[in-house]
Amino acid sequence: MHYATVKGILSPKNGMNLYRGCQHGCIYCDSRSDCYQMDHDFTDVEVKENAIPLLEDALGRRRKPCMLGMGAMTDPYIPLEKTLGHTRQALECILRHGFGVTLITKSDRVLRDLPLLAQINAQSKCVVQMTLTTYDEALCRKLEPGVCTTQARFAALQQLREAGIPTVVWLSPILPFLNDTEENINGLLDLCQAAGVKGVLCFGMGLTLRRGNREYFYQQLDRLFPGLSEVYRRCYGQRYYLKSPKHQALMRLFHRRCEKAGLLHNNEEIFRYLNAFEEKPQGQLSLFDPPLSGPGPSAPLA
Repeated sequence: MHYATVKGILSPKNGMNLYRGCQHGCIYCDSRSDCYQMDHDFTDVEVKENAIPLLEDALGRRRKPCMLGMGAMTDPYIPLEKTLGHTRQALECILRHGFGVTLITKSDRVLRDLPLLAQINAQSKCVVQMTLTTYDEALCRKLEPGVCTTQARFAALQQLREAGIPTVVWLSPILPFLNDTEENINGLLDLCQAAGVKGVLCFGMGLTLRRGNREYFYQQLDRLFPGLSEVYRRCYGQRYYLKSPKHQALMRLFHRRCEKAGLLHNNEEIFRYLNAFEEKPQGQLSLFDPPLSGPGPSAPLA
């Protein structure tokens, strides 16, 4: 870990990343790509030490509140967050200024801030987006070794729903010859339905590889699944998008299951929902709001 001073914290589309780099060790992570020009080791997380004052100033200058996004590049609930608390401070700032927020994570550490997320949702809007890749717990531990497994994320989705916080799942990535099976897609969608998620984002059955993350991904395949990287090289060469041979059949299954379960599955429609700010009149509760007493504090996470 190291600290850096930055000039700004919000992107033109109102997104922010409080950290740069990650500790989750997901073998497929696009954020490792050279195009992001990271000048330090990916696991040596850069902490933007002046992020919260910058956010406070930026929100104080805004005439109208809007939805803010967190975690597009780095998960806001990496292990460092347990001790630094920058994500929590950002959420407190968002609540003070009356903005809405949506964040992307694959960690059940999000439950630490459950009361705070519920307060934001009662005042405006809060949506938690959770990434799910594989129903198989053993495979999950190989693909995403530094973060909680799928079942723990499912339990977090259930608790978020019980607290009245809407959720969206990213079904991504689907890795050719690893988790591109009907069993996996059905298993993940079963969890989404049971957790009452609002929608499921899916950008196809496959993954993207660029210089930087391609080399790391193949190294991990060689370590975990000997011989598989040669299959990838033979099938895909240097392609950016690696589509599963089962793409069409699995996409039909995906849309059919979502339609039957009443889950949003049109990406554009889901993003419109995520970006739409909703300021609730005082005393008015939405369908997703928690009881007025609010949820109690969560137990500490390991």
